[in-house]
Amino acid sequence: MKYKQHTKAVLLLADGTIFEGRSIGMNGTAFGEICFNTGVTGYQEVFTDPSYFGQILLTTNAHIGNYGVNNDESESDSVKIAGLVCKNFSYSNSRDDSDDSLENYLKNQQVMAIENVDTRAVVRYIRDKGAMNAVISTETDIQKLKEELKNVPSMEGLELASKVSTKKTYFFGNKNAAYKIAALDIGIKKSILKNLATRDCYIKVFPYNATFKELESFKPDGYFLSNGPGDPTPLKEAQKLTREIIKRNLPLFGICLGHQIIALANGISTYKMHNGHRGINHPVQNLSTGKGEITSQNHGFVVNKEEVENNKDFEITHIHLNDNTLSGMKMKHKNCFSVQYHPEANPGPHDSSYLFDQFIENITAFKNSK
Repeated sequence: MKYKQHTKAVLLLADGTIFEGRSIGMNGTAFGEICFNTGVTGYQEVFTDPSYFGQILLTTNAHIGNYGVNNDESESDSVKIAGLVCKNFSYSNSRDDSDDSLENYLKNQQVMAIENVDTRAVVRYIRDKGAMNAVISTETDIQKLKEELKNVPSMEGLELASKVSTKKTYFFGNKNAAYKIAALDIGIKKSILKNLATRDCYIKVFPYNATFKELESFKPDGYFLSNGPGDPTPLKEAQKLTREIIKRNLPLFGICLGHQIIALANGISTYKMHNGHRGINHPVQNLSTGKGEITSQNHGFVVNKEEVENNKDFEITHIHLNDNTLSGMKMKHKNCFSVQYHPEANPGPHDSSYLFDQFIENITAFKNSK
């Protein structure tokens, strides 16, 4: 790859719409589904969130990169977005404890990014037209890009968890902790592991295709299904695993993709949203307490709310106040609950961190009932 700071670049959408910009340091081409995040801070955590794998991310904040990057603030071991689109990119970083500039960080990980794009116009367009595949490139042959873009698979039906999951099991936390958690990694964030560890949990993280027998061999006190990218429907092994956990009434907590897996394991469908929820200020209401929560969200699929309402085994616990979609649910007669958003909130507010405490309370009650 050849690095240039101001090479002309384009954002080409699947319907043929073109937005112009310029590359950030690197010439090249990147394909993915275009989506936007409205967060003002936390770009490094977002870029390294495995849930964004396969997506070209557009940031609505006017300035990106101004505080650089810090090695302790990544949510995984690498940048997971397919590419970046922004308005104003900061080539210098002003934060005292930054380890590097965002420019160098993206270059070192070979991530294609473009700036000087009319991001407001792009967001308005895809809000109306819906999420779609796109390409960002310094290539000048638009017709060639259009032909290549036709071959990019749709996010609907696409299994991506295997692309970001750990290849082998590993441990996180203090091995002498009070609770043992078996976590299925279908795109897990480091902040989730940290939240569990601070609540006296020792976590064993398993690959996306692990079996119930493998998780059970750890003799865990509770089971966790992580966030992750892509369509949940193809993840048949994870659904089978989930059914085994629920059948035994073992403590189970699911976040985002894990939440969707719990629904599918119980015959409740999911569907692709028009343009998804991605940001750190999404309003949710807890129906049990009546209180509102400002939440961090990142998902393009959602559980069918009507089917949950009509399922005698489930109760809706949270709703999204912007569009009334399902944000949380629990099983009435099983030790299982889940949410469609991120209670670890990196980035984002900590209104929903109590959900980790609720998981520990469920585990404690289960252990005491034996």
